[in-house]
Amino acid sequence: MKQIVRTVGGGGRGSHKPAMKFGKEFASQMVPEWQEAYMNYHNLKILLKQILIFRRRHTRSPENPAKPRLSPSKAGSLTRRVSLFRAFSGLTSRYGTTSPKKDQEDEVILVSAMQTTDEEEQGEGDRSYRTTFLRSSEEGGDLELVFFRGLDHEFNKVVQFYKNKVEEVVKEAEELSTQMDVLIALRIKVNHNNHVSPFERNTGTYPMEVIDEEQQEKKSNDTKDDTKGYKMASLEVLNHIKINHTTETPLSTMKNVFKSLSLDLHYNKNEVRDAEEKLKQAFIEFHEKLRFLKNYAFLNQLAFSKIMKKYDKITSRNASDAYLQMVEESYLSQSDEVAKLIERVESAFVKHFCNGNRHLGMNSLRPKAKREKHRITFFMGCFFGFSLALMVAIIVSVHARNLLKSEGRTQYMNTIFPLYSLFGFMVLHMLMYAGNVYFWMRYRVNYSFIFGFKPGTELGYKEVLLLSSGLSVLTLAAILSNLEMDLDPKTNSYKALTELLPLVLVIVVILITVCPFDIFYRANRYFLLVCLWHCICAPLYSVTLPDFFLADQLTSQVQLLRNLQFYVCYYGWGDFKMRNAETCNNSEVYDVIFIVIAVVPYWIRVLQCIRRLHDGRDSTQALNGLKYFSTIVAVVARAIYTQKKGITLKIIAASTSGVATIFSTYWDLVMDWGLLCRNSENPWLRDKLILPSRSIYFIAMVLNVILRLAWMQTVLDFHEAPFLHRNALIAIVASLEIIRRGLWNFFRLENEHLNNVGKFRAVKSVPLPFSYEDGYKNL
Repeated sequence: MKQIVRTVGGGGRGSHKPAMKFGKEFASQMVPEWQEAYMNYHNLKILLKQILIFRRRHTRSPENPAKPRLSPSKAGSLTRRVSLFRAFSGLTSRYGTTSPKKDQEDEVILVSAMQTTDEEEQGEGDRSYRTTFLRSSEEGGDLELVFFRGLDHEFNKVVQFYKNKVEEVVKEAEELSTQMDVLIALRIKVNHNNHVSPFERNTGTYPMEVIDEEQQEKKSNDTKDDTKGYKMASLEVLNHIKINHTTETPLSTMKNVFKSLSLDLHYNKNEVRDAEEKLKQAFIEFHEKLRFLKNYAFLNQLAFSKIMKKYDKITSRNASDAYLQMVEESYLSQSDEVAKLIERVESAFVKHFCNGNRHLGMNSLRPKAKREKHRITFFMGCFFGFSLALMVAIIVSVHARNLLKSEGRTQYMNTIFPLYSLFGFMVLHMLMYAGNVYFWMRYRVNYSFIFGFKPGTELGYKEVLLLSSGLSVLTLAAILSNLEMDLDPKTNSYKALTELLPLVLVIVVILITVCPFDIFYRANRYFLLVCLWHCICAPLYSVTLPDFFLADQLTSQVQLLRNLQFYVCYYGWGDFKMRNAETCNNSEVYDVIFIVIAVVPYWIRVLQCIRRLHDGRDSTQALNGLKYFSTIVAVVARAIYTQKKGITLKIIAASTSGVATIFSTYWDLVMDWGLLCRNSENPWLRDKLILPSRSIYFIAMVLNVILRLAWMQTVLDFHEAPFLHRNALIAIVASLEIIRRGLWNFFRLENEHLNNVGKFRAVKSVPLPFSYEDGYKNL
């Protein structure tokens, strides 16, 4: 809050930086998913601008119509000059501290609050506020009347949204309180079962320290009564609850399928630890929602104050006092449920999850904002510079030795090129992801929340560029070293050693990825590995957005997976010693695995669709699974045709590829991107768009179709161009698919963001550890 006040209020003493305009600051501080629920400051400013234009055109001096009247700023400066000659009234004088009462003739507006339905059934927040403009008969009064109608609409919208959200958090607080009662009882049962008194064991009650909210509010320090702050906690609650399945594993899923898994409590420490972890996360998300609500109320009150001050300045009226008094007396300002809940949640969290360590608790509840590190920018620039220098060195080396026309060109392209192109695919994919992150941040797509990253651990575009540029430096250095070692007469006899460079680089990348130490963004590496494990074990895990998002990325990296297969064959069978891939190219087993490798990512998506269909009963997932299955058929048909040829296989491959292309393209545009809507406010697009230009969406749709058709080159026998080797052409087509996936990533997440906005989902939904018997809460 203090940061917002400082930013909106100006640069402060000694600050030479211009303060950001309130409209931009207001937009930047909004919760992205609640944007529509905030006061529409921009539209109200447009209405005020219309009033200002009208007044400038029609306000003229009666004595000289051609000469405009004295502007308020000039009149103010004249008044200030006169005031310089008045007697000094003293620093402690109270004259002028209260504004004189206005006569009824000076009133501009009358604000009234009306009950929307029967008053007996309504609370304080169920009021509709209406402003009566008393000067509508004046010239230009109709514009001001429109302004106040819009202002009332925005204020009623804000109040109603805030009240609904407060009611939600109050219900969630009650649910969390019940869950905490169960957790505390479970703690007592597990930790103190072996050393309790006979009375406590027989009665089933134990002394439990609780947070005395009334005592906290009064800030009493009386500690004479040792029993103060304690109440008797009954373990009777454990007889009416069941523990939810806290940790999903492939084994637990299989047990669930073949055997009814018991949810009864077994009173062990593992259950307590799992329940504590889930409730801790639930408290963190609940606290974040409360902070969002508190910030929402503050920002909107500030916005109404700013817009009314602008109105007074433009019209030279004094209507802000009356309107802001109504704002101050409304539910938006008077309700204190959120502030109290924040205090209670913080106290409970510190006490029950941090052993009373408030500093630790506040760090968990209020994680610090991620700071931009200048060294990341520095090293990113260095790595990009090194990459460019190495690329130039490679080009010069190839051109100077005329390697493109040498006898070993074909052998090099069949062996070394596939080994190093793997890293090229990785770097390109990372560059596309960095571009995605940049534009997500620019257009306020909350990718961190959508993916479920731990707050403060998400990678920005600079971090992704740092990793991609670092990997490109290693790759290009290895390529240049390989060229020089092969061409140098002194090292030419050690070809086996030079062939190991790509393998060493792969091992380094794998070791960094699985490194358990807190280096190289461990949280993100762990997140990636967990999602990858969920993909491998599909459908034994519930499918979340990061899981199927990663699986979709794998469908665009089929050539990378095939290159990994080539690594295994090339180094496993010892062909690297002679730089000869004949063993791999002439093996039927290799050809079969070559097809299976391409099918695996799409098969993972099919299994994920089946699991989502089972969990959510969503019929569209059946069609989505059918789409991926059609792609599997097309991939297999194309691979068989490439290996065996024949006109029949060519027809089958072309037809299946055509069907899969049309199906996938339609799904991309309609289901994943949410476009091609006939009755939309934006023709053939969505009602709501994030990008400022609609033409970008049409360009993206055309590019998606064109890049989707790139895989047809295998069917049309464009395997080799006169100036390109077959492997080079395959790498180009694979790169085009990676670029298409990068475009897909942005619009897919944009659509997901708009869905969250439509449902006002701004915090993660954390499953609670305990469930209750029917009617338990009414006992």
